[in-house]
Amino acid sequence: MENILSVLVFFPAVAGLLGFVVDKNSIRTYGITVVSIEFLLSLWLWLGFDMANPGMQFVEMIPLIPDMGISYYLGADGISLFIIVMTTLMTLIGMASMGETKNIKNMILSLLFLEMTMVGVFVALDAILFYLFWELSLVPMLYIIGAWGGPLRVYAAIKFFLYTFTGSLIMLVGMLFVAYVYHSLTGVWSFAITDWYALVLPVNYQLWLFAAFFIGFAIKVPMFPFHTWIPYAHGQAPTIGSVILAAVLLKMGTYGFVRFSLPMFPDASVLAITPIAVLSLIMIIYTAMIAYAQKDIKQVIAYSSVSHMGIIMLGLFAMNAEGLSGSVFQMLSHGIVSGALFMLVGMIYERRHTKLMSEFGGIAAVMPKFAVIFGIMLMASVGLPLTIGFVGEFLVLLGFYQVSPVMTILAGTSIILGAAYMLRVMKQTFFGPLNNEENKKLNDLNTRETLSLIPLVVIVIWLGVYPKPILAPIDNSVKALLSFMEEKAITQEAKETIRLSDTTKGDN
Repeated sequence: MENILSVLVFFPAVAGLLGFVVDKNSIRTYGITVVSIEFLLSLWLWLGFDMANPGMQFVEMIPLIPDMGISYYLGADGISLFIIVMTTLMTLIGMASMGETKNIKNMILSLLFLEMTMVGVFVALDAILFYLFWELSLVPMLYIIGAWGGPLRVYAAIKFFLYTFTGSLIMLVGMLFVAYVYHSLTGVWSFAITDWYALVLPVNYQLWLFAAFFIGFAIKVPMFPFHTWIPYAHGQAPTIGSVILAAVLLKMGTYGFVRFSLPMFPDASVLAITPIAVLSLIMIIYTAMIAYAQKDIKQVIAYSSVSHMGIIMLGLFAMNAEGLSGSVFQMLSHGIVSGALFMLVGMIYERRHTKLMSEFGGIAAVMPKFAVIFGIMLMASVGLPLTIGFVGEFLVLLGFYQVSPVMTILAGTSIILGAAYMLRVMKQTFFGPLNNEENKKLNDLNTRETLSLIPLVVIVIWLGVYPKPILAPIDNSVKALLSFMEEKAITQEAKETIRLSDTTKGDN
Protein backbone atom coordinates (compact mmCIF):
# COMPACT_ATOMS: atom_id res chain seq x y z
CA MET A 1 0.00 0.00 0.00
CA GLU A 2 3.03 2.24 -0.26
CA ASN A 3 1.72 4.25 -3.21
CA ILE A 4 -2.01 3.67 -2.77
CA LEU A 5 -2.84 7.40 -2.88
CA SER A 6 -1.02 7.92 -6.19
CA VAL A 7 -2.84 4.93 -7.64
CA LEU A 8 -6.17 6.34 -6.42
CA VAL A 9 -5.44 9.72 -7.99
CA PHE A 10 -4.09 8.72 -11.37
CA PHE A 11 -5.75 5.37 -12.12
CA PRO A 12 -8.98 7.01 -13.44
CA ALA A 13 -7.00 9.45 -15.62
CA VAL A 14 -4.80 6.72 -17.12
CA ALA A 15 -7.90 4.61 -17.73
CA GLY A 16 -9.54 7.66 -19.30
CA LEU A 17 -6.66 8.05 -21.77
CA LEU A 18 -6.84 4.36 -22.66
CA GLY A 19 -10.59 4.76 -23.04
CA PHE A 20 -10.12 6.75 -26.24
CA VAL A 21 -9.35 3.50 -28.06
CA VAL A 22 -12.29 1.61 -26.52
CA ASP A 23 -15.21 0.90 -28.82
CA LYS A 24 -18.32 3.03 -28.27
CA ASN A 25 -20.47 -0.04 -27.65
CA SER A 26 -18.15 -1.20 -24.86
CA ILE A 27 -17.42 2.16 -23.23
CA ARG A 28 -20.16 1.93 -20.58
CA THR A 29 -18.89 -1.45 -19.37
CA TYR A 30 -15.34 -0.13 -19.48
CA GLY A 31 -16.21 3.00 -17.49
CA ILE A 32 -18.15 1.12 -14.81
CA THR A 33 -15.29 -1.39 -14.50
CA VAL A 34 -12.77 1.43 -13.99
CA VAL A 35 -14.79 3.27 -11.35
CA SER A 36 -15.57 -0.04 -9.62
CA ILE A 37 -11.84 -0.75 -9.31
CA GLU A 38 -11.31 2.79 -8.04
CA PHE A 39 -13.98 2.25 -5.39
CA LEU A 40 -12.38 -1.04 -4.32
CA LEU A 41 -9.03 0.76 -4.05
CA SER A 42 -10.63 3.33 -1.73
CA LEU A 43 -12.01 0.48 0.40
CA TRP A 44 -8.50 -1.01 0.51
CA LEU A 45 -7.26 2.37 1.73
CA TRP A 46 -9.94 2.29 4.45
CA LEU A 47 -8.99 -1.27 5.51
CA GLY A 48 -5.32 -0.31 5.77
CA PHE A 49 -6.02 2.90 7.68
CA ASP A 50 -4.96 3.04 11.35
CA MET A 51 -8.15 4.33 12.99
CA ALA A 52 -6.33 5.24 16.21
CA ASN A 53 -3.84 7.50 14.41
CA PRO A 54 -5.24 11.04 13.98
CA GLY A 55 -2.38 12.22 11.76
CA MET A 56 -1.59 11.89 8.08
CA GLN A 57 -1.09 8.36 6.76
CA PHE A 58 0.13 6.81 3.47
CA VAL A 59 2.26 9.92 3.00
CA GLU A 60 4.10 10.27 -0.31
CA MET A 61 6.57 13.08 -1.02
CA ILE A 62 8.68 13.66 -4.11
CA PRO A 63 10.39 17.06 -4.66
CA LEU A 64 9.30 18.53 -7.98
CA ILE A 65 10.83 22.01 -7.96
CA PRO A 66 13.09 22.00 -4.88
CA ASP A 67 14.25 25.60 -5.28
CA MET A 68 10.63 26.78 -5.04
CA GLY A 69 9.61 24.26 -2.41
CA ILE A 70 7.02 22.61 -4.66
CA SER A 71 6.59 18.88 -4.07
CA TYR A 72 4.40 15.98 -5.01
CA TYR A 73 3.07 15.57 -1.48
CA LEU A 74 0.08 13.37 -0.64
CA GLY A 75 -1.51 12.13 2.57
CA ALA A 76 -4.84 11.20 4.14
CA ASP A 77 -6.26 11.48 7.65
CA GLY A 78 -9.55 10.57 9.31
CA ILE A 79 -11.21 13.65 7.81
CA SER A 80 -10.22 13.07 4.18
CA LEU A 81 -10.45 9.26 4.23
CA PHE A 82 -14.22 8.96 4.15
CA ILE A 83 -14.64 11.86 1.73
CA ILE A 84 -12.40 9.91 -0.67
CA VAL A 85 -14.50 6.77 -0.20
CA MET A 86 -17.70 8.78 -0.77
CA THR A 87 -16.21 10.32 -3.92
CA THR A 88 -15.42 6.95 -5.47
CA LEU A 89 -18.77 5.48 -4.36
CA MET A 90 -20.90 8.31 -5.79
CA THR A 91 -18.93 8.30 -9.05
CA LEU A 92 -19.53 4.57 -9.38
CA ILE A 93 -23.23 4.72 -8.55
CA GLY A 94 -23.78 7.82 -10.67
CA MET A 95 -22.18 6.20 -13.70
CA ALA A 96 -23.95 2.87 -13.15
CA SER A 97 -27.36 4.57 -12.94
CA MET A 98 -26.76 6.80 -15.96
CA GLY A 99 -29.25 6.30 -18.77
CA GLU A 100 -28.64 6.52 -22.49
CA THR A 101 -27.23 9.84 -23.65
CA LYS A 102 -25.63 11.36 -26.70
CA ASN A 103 -21.85 11.00 -27.03
CA ILE A 104 -21.78 8.67 -24.05
CA LYS A 105 -18.11 7.91 -24.64
CA ASN A 106 -17.12 11.54 -24.11
CA MET A 107 -19.33 11.72 -21.02
CA ILE A 108 -17.71 8.68 -19.39
CA LEU A 109 -14.17 9.82 -20.18
CA SER A 110 -14.98 13.26 -18.74
CA LEU A 111 -16.20 11.60 -15.54
CA LEU A 112 -12.98 9.60 -15.25
CA PHE A 113 -10.83 12.74 -15.53
CA LEU A 114 -13.14 14.52 -13.09
CA GLU A 115 -12.71 11.71 -10.57
CA MET A 116 -8.93 12.11 -10.75
CA THR A 117 -9.15 15.81 -9.88
CA MET A 118 -11.63 15.28 -7.04
CA VAL A 119 -9.57 12.59 -5.32
CA GLY A 120 -6.46 14.73 -5.91
CA VAL A 121 -7.95 17.66 -4.00
CA PHE A 122 -8.66 15.49 -0.95
CA VAL A 123 -5.16 13.97 -0.72
CA ALA A 124 -2.91 16.88 -1.82
CA LEU A 125 -0.71 18.27 0.97
CA ASP A 126 1.21 20.67 -1.25
CA ALA A 127 -0.66 23.94 -1.87
CA ILE A 128 0.31 24.18 -5.55
CA LEU A 129 -0.68 20.55 -6.14
CA PHE A 130 -3.96 21.21 -4.31
CA TYR A 131 -4.56 24.27 -6.47
CA LEU A 132 -3.85 22.38 -9.70
CA PHE A 133 -6.35 19.64 -8.86
CA TRP A 134 -8.85 22.27 -7.65
CA GLU A 135 -8.68 24.20 -10.93
CA LEU A 136 -8.54 21.15 -13.19
CA SER A 137 -11.83 19.94 -11.71
CA LEU A 138 -13.53 22.90 -13.40
CA VAL A 139 -12.70 21.69 -16.90
CA PRO A 140 -14.58 18.34 -17.06
CA MET A 141 -17.53 19.75 -15.08
CA LEU A 142 -17.69 22.76 -17.42
CA TYR A 143 -17.78 20.33 -20.34
CA ILE A 144 -20.40 18.07 -18.72
CA ILE A 145 -22.77 21.00 -18.06
CA GLY A 146 -22.09 22.74 -21.38
CA ALA A 147 -22.36 19.66 -23.61
CA TRP A 148 -25.11 17.62 -21.95
CA GLY A 149 -27.13 20.20 -20.03
CA GLY A 150 -30.48 21.87 -20.61
CA PRO A 151 -31.46 24.83 -22.83
CA LEU A 152 -29.43 27.35 -20.76
CA ARG A 153 -26.47 25.00 -20.38
CA VAL A 154 -23.87 27.34 -21.88
CA TYR A 155 -24.91 30.22 -19.61
CA ALA A 156 -24.93 27.91 -16.58
CA ALA A 157 -21.51 26.45 -17.46
CA ILE A 158 -19.91 29.86 -17.98
CA LYS A 159 -21.40 31.26 -14.76
CA PHE A 160 -20.16 28.21 -12.84
CA PHE A 161 -16.68 28.60 -14.30
CA LEU A 162 -16.37 32.36 -13.81
CA TYR A 163 -17.54 32.31 -10.20
CA THR A 164 -15.32 29.45 -9.08
CA PHE A 165 -12.31 30.50 -11.17
CA THR A 166 -12.40 34.06 -9.81
CA GLY A 167 -12.53 32.79 -6.24
CA SER A 168 -9.67 30.39 -6.97
CA LEU A 169 -7.43 33.20 -8.23
CA ILE A 170 -7.96 35.17 -5.02
CA MET A 171 -7.17 32.01 -3.04
CA LEU A 172 -3.98 31.56 -5.10
CA VAL A 173 -2.83 35.07 -4.14
CA GLY A 174 -3.29 34.08 -0.49
CA MET A 175 -1.27 30.90 -1.03
CA LEU A 176 1.59 32.79 -2.66
CA PHE A 177 1.65 35.29 0.21
CA VAL A 178 1.81 32.49 2.82
CA ALA A 179 4.74 30.96 0.90
CA TYR A 180 6.44 34.39 0.82
CA VAL A 181 5.99 34.81 4.58
CA TYR A 182 7.34 31.31 5.21
CA HIS A 183 10.40 32.12 3.06
CA SER A 184 10.92 35.42 4.89
CA LEU A 185 10.92 33.69 8.27
CA THR A 186 12.84 30.50 7.44
CA GLY A 187 14.95 31.41 4.42
CA VAL A 188 13.55 28.53 2.36
CA TRP A 189 10.56 28.22 0.06
CA SER A 190 7.86 25.69 0.84
CA PHE A 191 4.32 25.05 -0.33
CA ALA A 192 3.85 22.04 1.95
CA ILE A 193 0.70 22.60 4.00
CA THR A 194 2.24 20.83 6.98
CA ASP A 195 5.15 23.34 6.92
CA TRP A 196 2.69 26.23 6.77
CA TYR A 197 0.96 24.88 9.88
CA ALA A 198 4.10 25.77 11.86
CA LEU A 199 3.73 29.48 11.00
CA VAL A 200 2.42 31.66 13.82
CA LEU A 201 1.10 34.72 12.00
CA PRO A 202 0.06 38.08 13.48
CA VAL A 203 -3.70 38.46 13.77
CA ASN A 204 -3.84 41.18 11.09
CA TYR A 205 -2.05 38.86 8.63
CA GLN A 206 -4.41 36.05 9.58
CA LEU A 207 -7.47 38.19 8.89
CA TRP A 208 -6.37 39.18 5.39
CA LEU A 209 -5.27 35.66 4.49
CA PHE A 210 -8.42 34.16 5.99
CA ALA A 211 -10.45 36.51 3.74
CA ALA A 212 -8.49 35.43 0.63
CA PHE A 213 -9.01 31.74 1.31
CA PHE A 214 -12.58 32.35 2.43
CA ILE A 215 -13.60 33.77 -0.95
CA GLY A 216 -12.22 30.76 -2.82
CA PHE A 217 -13.83 28.22 -0.50
CA ALA A 218 -17.10 30.11 0.10
CA ILE A 219 -17.88 30.34 -3.62
CA LYS A 220 -17.39 26.60 -3.98
CA VAL A 221 -19.59 25.75 -0.93
CA PRO A 222 -21.55 27.96 -2.07
CA MET A 223 -22.17 30.42 0.77
CA PHE A 224 -24.55 33.36 0.64
CA PRO A 225 -24.19 35.72 -1.27
CA PHE A 226 -22.00 33.66 -3.65
CA HIS A 227 -24.67 31.00 -4.17
CA THR A 228 -26.37 32.36 -7.28
CA TRP A 229 -24.45 30.10 -9.68
CA ILE A 230 -25.69 26.88 -8.06
CA PRO A 231 -29.38 26.92 -9.16
CA TYR A 232 -28.33 27.37 -12.79
CA ALA A 233 -25.61 24.71 -12.55
CA HIS A 234 -27.97 22.16 -10.99
CA GLY A 235 -30.96 23.18 -13.11
CA GLN A 236 -29.11 22.86 -16.41
CA ALA A 237 -26.66 20.06 -15.63
CA PRO A 238 -27.45 16.49 -16.69
CA THR A 239 -28.33 14.14 -13.85
CA ILE A 240 -24.80 12.77 -13.42
CA GLY A 241 -23.48 16.35 -13.33
CA SER A 242 -25.88 17.30 -10.52
CA VAL A 243 -25.03 14.13 -8.60
CA ILE A 244 -21.27 14.78 -8.68
CA LEU A 245 -21.69 18.51 -8.09
CA ALA A 246 -23.85 18.06 -4.98
CA ALA A 247 -22.14 14.96 -3.60
CA VAL A 248 -18.50 15.91 -4.07
CA LEU A 249 -17.62 19.26 -5.65
CA LEU A 250 -19.40 21.36 -3.02
CA LYS A 251 -17.51 19.45 -0.30
CA MET A 252 -14.24 20.69 -1.76
CA GLY A 253 -15.12 24.12 -0.33
CA THR A 254 -15.93 22.90 3.19
CA TYR A 255 -12.90 20.59 3.11
CA GLY A 256 -10.73 23.59 2.23
CA PHE A 257 -11.83 25.34 5.43
CA VAL A 258 -10.80 22.27 7.47
CA ARG A 259 -7.48 21.75 5.72
CA PHE A 260 -6.37 25.40 5.37
CA SER A 261 -8.37 28.08 7.19
CA LEU A 262 -8.88 26.53 10.64
CA PRO A 263 -5.37 25.18 11.34
CA MET A 264 -3.49 28.04 9.63
CA PHE A 265 -5.53 30.97 10.94
CA PRO A 266 -6.99 29.94 14.33
CA ASP A 267 -7.34 33.49 15.70
CA ALA A 268 -9.01 34.77 12.52
CA SER A 269 -11.28 31.71 12.50
CA VAL A 270 -12.47 32.51 16.02
CA LEU A 271 -13.08 36.16 15.08
CA ALA A 272 -15.06 34.96 12.04
CA ILE A 273 -17.44 32.75 14.06
CA THR A 274 -20.26 35.29 14.29
CA PRO A 275 -20.08 36.64 10.69
CA ILE A 276 -19.95 33.12 9.26
CA ALA A 277 -22.73 31.96 11.58
CA VAL A 278 -24.92 34.82 10.31
CA LEU A 279 -24.18 33.95 6.67
CA SER A 280 -24.84 30.28 7.44
CA LEU A 281 -28.20 31.10 9.03
CA ILE A 282 -29.15 33.11 5.95
CA MET A 283 -28.18 30.11 3.81
CA ILE A 284 -30.20 27.75 5.99
CA ILE A 285 -33.41 29.78 6.27
CA TYR A 286 -33.45 31.89 3.10
CA THR A 287 -32.69 29.06 0.68
CA ALA A 288 -35.13 26.75 2.50
CA MET A 289 -37.88 29.33 1.93
CA ILE A 290 -36.88 29.61 -1.74
CA ALA A 291 -36.98 25.81 -1.99
CA TYR A 292 -40.55 25.82 -0.69
CA ALA A 293 -41.56 28.28 -3.44
CA GLN A 294 -40.18 26.15 -6.29
CA LYS A 295 -42.39 24.27 -8.74
CA ASP A 296 -39.54 22.24 -10.24
CA ILE A 297 -38.53 19.17 -8.18
CA LYS A 298 -34.88 19.50 -9.15
CA GLN A 299 -34.78 23.14 -8.07
CA VAL A 300 -36.30 22.18 -4.71
CA ILE A 301 -33.45 19.73 -4.15
CA ALA A 302 -30.87 22.26 -5.43
CA TYR A 303 -31.92 24.93 -2.93
CA SER A 304 -32.29 22.28 -0.24
CA SER A 305 -28.68 21.33 -0.93
CA VAL A 306 -27.53 24.91 -0.29
CA SER A 307 -29.55 25.02 2.94
CA HIS A 308 -27.88 21.85 4.22
CA MET A 309 -24.45 23.20 3.29
CA GLY A 310 -25.26 26.05 5.68
CA ILE A 311 -25.59 23.49 8.47
CA ILE A 312 -22.15 22.12 7.58
CA MET A 313 -20.60 25.59 7.69
CA LEU A 314 -22.19 26.25 11.07
CA GLY A 315 -20.59 23.11 12.47
CA LEU A 316 -17.16 23.92 11.07
CA PHE A 317 -17.05 27.16 13.07
CA ALA A 318 -18.46 25.77 16.31
CA MET A 319 -14.81 25.30 17.33
CA ASN A 320 -15.55 22.15 19.30
CA ALA A 321 -15.37 18.42 18.68
CA GLU A 322 -19.12 17.86 18.45
CA GLY A 323 -19.70 20.59 15.88
CA LEU A 324 -16.66 19.86 13.74
CA SER A 325 -17.10 16.06 13.77
CA GLY A 326 -20.80 16.51 13.00
CA SER A 327 -19.93 18.83 10.14
CA VAL A 328 -17.53 16.34 8.54
CA PHE A 329 -20.08 13.54 9.01
CA GLN A 330 -22.74 15.80 7.49
CA MET A 331 -20.53 16.24 4.42
CA LEU A 332 -20.81 12.50 3.88
CA SER A 333 -24.53 12.45 4.69
CA HIS A 334 -25.29 15.35 2.37
CA GLY A 335 -23.24 13.82 -0.43
CA ILE A 336 -25.07 10.50 -0.28
CA VAL A 337 -28.60 11.82 0.27
CA SER A 338 -28.51 14.76 -2.17
CA GLY A 339 -26.76 12.61 -4.76
CA ALA A 340 -29.48 9.97 -4.44
CA LEU A 341 -32.26 12.57 -4.70
CA PHE A 342 -30.77 14.04 -7.87
CA MET A 343 -30.48 10.51 -9.30
CA LEU A 344 -34.15 9.86 -8.53
CA VAL A 345 -35.24 13.11 -10.15
CA GLY A 346 -33.18 12.20 -13.22
CA MET A 347 -34.91 8.82 -13.42
CA ILE A 348 -38.39 10.33 -13.39
CA TYR A 349 -37.29 12.99 -15.89
CA GLU A 350 -36.14 10.29 -18.32
CA ARG A 351 -39.66 8.85 -18.23
CA ARG A 352 -41.73 12.05 -18.39
CA HIS A 353 -39.32 14.72 -19.66
CA THR A 354 -40.60 17.16 -17.07
CA LYS A 355 -39.60 18.05 -13.50
CA LEU A 356 -42.69 20.11 -12.65
CA MET A 357 -44.59 18.82 -9.64
CA SER A 358 -47.87 19.91 -11.24
CA GLU A 359 -47.32 17.29 -13.96
CA PHE A 360 -47.35 14.45 -11.46
CA GLY A 361 -49.61 13.28 -8.65
CA GLY A 362 -50.52 9.80 -7.50
CA ILE A 363 -47.53 8.11 -9.14
CA ALA A 364 -46.88 6.00 -6.03
CA ALA A 365 -49.60 3.73 -7.39
CA VAL A 366 -47.64 2.94 -10.56
CA MET A 367 -44.06 3.40 -9.22
CA PRO A 368 -44.10 1.93 -5.70
CA LYS A 369 -40.37 1.06 -5.54
CA PHE A 370 -39.48 4.56 -6.73
CA ALA A 371 -41.83 6.12 -4.16
CA VAL A 372 -40.41 4.07 -1.26
CA ILE A 373 -36.77 4.88 -2.05
CA PHE A 374 -37.59 8.56 -2.67
CA GLY A 375 -39.42 8.63 0.67
CA ILE A 376 -36.44 7.14 2.52
CA MET A 377 -34.05 9.68 1.01
CA LEU A 378 -36.51 12.48 1.68
CA MET A 379 -36.72 11.52 5.37
CA ALA A 380 -32.93 11.35 5.58
CA SER A 381 -32.76 14.81 4.03
CA VAL A 382 -35.00 16.31 6.72
CA GLY A 383 -33.01 14.61 9.48
CA LEU A 384 -35.36 11.86 10.62
CA PRO A 385 -33.83 9.91 13.55
CA LEU A 386 -32.27 6.54 12.61
CA THR A 387 -31.25 7.93 9.21
CA ILE A 388 -27.84 9.28 8.25
CA GLY A 389 -29.18 12.83 8.04
CA PHE A 390 -30.01 12.98 11.74
CA VAL A 391 -26.54 12.17 13.08
CA GLY A 392 -24.61 15.02 11.49
CA GLU A 393 -27.31 17.65 12.04
CA PHE A 394 -27.75 16.67 15.68
CA LEU A 395 -24.01 16.90 16.38
CA VAL A 396 -23.70 20.24 14.58
CA LEU A 397 -26.58 21.75 16.54
CA LEU A 398 -25.26 20.25 19.77
CA GLY A 399 -21.83 21.72 19.08
CA PHE A 400 -23.01 25.17 18.06
CA TYR A 401 -25.37 25.37 21.03
CA GLN A 402 -22.23 25.84 23.13
CA VAL A 403 -21.44 28.93 21.04
CA SER A 404 -24.90 30.51 20.72
CA PRO A 405 -28.16 28.91 21.88
CA VAL A 406 -30.20 31.56 20.02
CA MET A 407 -28.47 30.98 16.68
CA THR A 408 -28.76 27.23 17.20
CA ILE A 409 -32.52 27.49 17.71
CA LEU A 410 -32.76 29.55 14.51
CA ALA A 411 -30.66 26.96 12.66
CA GLY A 412 -32.94 24.25 14.00
CA THR A 413 -35.78 25.76 12.00
CA SER A 414 -34.10 24.14 9.00
CA ILE A 415 -35.57 20.82 10.15
CA ILE A 416 -39.09 22.29 10.17
CA LEU A 417 -38.63 24.13 6.88
CA GLY A 418 -36.99 21.09 5.29
CA ALA A 419 -39.91 18.92 6.32
CA ALA A 420 -42.33 21.49 4.89
CA TYR A 421 -40.88 21.69 1.39
CA MET A 422 -39.89 18.03 1.14
CA LEU A 423 -43.29 16.74 2.27
CA ARG A 424 -44.85 19.15 -0.21
CA VAL A 425 -42.83 17.47 -2.96
CA MET A 426 -43.90 14.05 -1.68
CA LYS A 427 -47.56 15.02 -1.50
CA GLN A 428 -47.80 16.64 -4.93
CA THR A 429 -45.72 14.01 -6.71
CA PHE A 430 -46.72 10.69 -5.19
CA PHE A 431 -50.12 11.07 -3.57
CA GLY A 432 -53.57 12.16 -4.64
CA PRO A 433 -55.52 11.04 -7.71
CA LEU A 434 -53.65 9.67 -10.72
CA ASN A 435 -55.34 11.98 -13.23
CA ASN A 436 -52.62 12.47 -15.84
CA GLU A 437 -52.88 9.77 -18.51
CA GLU A 438 -49.14 9.88 -19.20
CA ASN A 439 -48.39 9.06 -15.57
CA LYS A 440 -50.53 5.91 -15.75
CA LYS A 441 -48.05 4.47 -18.27
CA LEU A 442 -44.94 5.07 -16.14
CA ASN A 443 -42.64 2.12 -15.52
CA ASP A 444 -41.24 1.53 -12.06
CA LEU A 445 -37.50 1.32 -11.41
CA ASN A 446 -35.73 -1.19 -13.62
CA THR A 447 -33.08 -3.61 -12.37
CA ARG A 448 -30.15 -1.30 -13.17
CA GLU A 449 -31.71 1.65 -11.37
CA THR A 450 -32.74 -0.45 -8.36
CA LEU A 451 -29.28 -1.98 -7.96
CA SER A 452 -27.77 1.53 -8.13
CA LEU A 453 -29.99 2.90 -5.38
CA ILE A 454 -30.12 -0.03 -2.92
CA PRO A 455 -26.51 0.50 -1.64
CA LEU A 456 -27.35 4.13 -0.85
CA VAL A 457 -30.51 3.08 1.02
CA VAL A 458 -28.46 0.60 3.06
CA ILE A 459 -25.84 3.26 3.90
CA VAL A 460 -28.52 5.81 4.86
CA ILE A 461 -30.06 3.41 7.38
CA TRP A 462 -26.85 1.69 8.56
CA LEU A 463 -25.01 4.93 9.39
CA GLY A 464 -28.18 6.38 10.88
CA VAL A 465 -28.42 3.47 13.32
CA TYR A 466 -24.70 2.85 13.92
CA PRO A 467 -22.41 5.74 12.83
CA LYS A 468 -19.49 4.85 15.13
CA PRO A 469 -17.25 3.19 12.46
CA ILE A 470 -17.19 6.50 10.59
CA LEU A 471 -17.45 8.94 13.49
CA ALA A 472 -14.63 7.48 15.61
CA PRO A 473 -11.71 8.14 13.19
CA ILE A 474 -13.23 11.49 12.19
CA ASP A 475 -13.43 12.46 15.86
CA ASN A 476 -9.79 11.50 16.46
CA SER A 477 -8.56 13.75 13.66
CA VAL A 478 -10.93 16.56 14.68
CA LYS A 479 -9.67 16.52 18.29
CA ALA A 480 -6.08 16.62 17.07
CA LEU A 481 -6.96 19.60 14.87
CA LEU A 482 -8.64 21.47 17.74
CA SER A 483 -5.73 20.77 20.08
CA PHE A 484 -3.31 22.10 17.48
CA MET A 485 -5.44 25.22 16.94
CA GLU A 486 -5.54 25.93 20.67
CA GLU A 487 -1.77 25.59 21.02
CA LYS A 488 -1.13 27.78 17.98
CA ALA A 489 -3.64 30.54 18.80
CA ILE A 490 -2.11 33.87 19.79
CA THR A 491 -4.96 35.68 21.50
CA GLN A 492 -6.38 34.55 24.82
CA GLU A 493 -9.88 34.86 23.39
CA ALA A 494 -9.09 32.29 20.71
CA LYS A 495 -7.44 29.92 23.20
CA GLU A 496 -10.44 30.09 25.51
CA THR A 497 -12.99 29.77 22.70
CA ILE A 498 -11.38 26.66 21.28
CA ARG A 499 -10.55 25.13 24.65
CA LEU A 500 -13.81 25.86 26.49
CA SER A 501 -15.94 24.75 23.57
CA ASP A 502 -14.05 21.49 23.16
CA THR A 503 -15.84 19.69 25.98
CA THR A 504 -14.86 16.23 24.80
CA LYS A 505 -11.10 16.84 24.58
CA GLY A 506 -9.15 14.24 26.44
CA ASP A 507 -11.91 11.63 26.28
CA ASN A 508 -9.85 9.36 24.10
